[in-house]
Amino acid sequence: MNLFNKLPGFVQSQPGREQQVWQRLPAIGLWGTLLPLGLAGLNHLLAPNVAESSADAAALLLWDYTMFGVVVLHWTLMLTVAIGCFIVRVMKGPAYVADAYPLPTESEEPLTERRRT
Repeated sequence: MNLFNKLPGFVQSQPGREQQVWQRLPAIGLWGTLLPLGLAGLNHLLAPNVAESSADAAALLLWDYTMFGVVVLHWTLMLTVAIGCFIVRVMKGPAYVADAYPLPTESEEPLTERRRT
């Protein structure tokens, strides 16, 4: 049984900008994750040894949370772009035909008359 019937004579669209973005997503994801985490690590290396109760420790922790939020935001944006690219790629793919659906036969009564009964 053939589940997908391709539409005969359909001309498939050429890939465009979505293909370029789709191919660059892994690198964008890697750099967008490593850069904020690297900045947080660099901040820890350059920060002097601070006591846990000082204001410097609170500022360092706030920076860590900010960088974590930037990473999560980046992942969310990447997921959104990836879903958009996937939808465009599917829509540009080959066209498929559904199984035939028998239409109702022509009737002598107008459609409004048939709805009332």
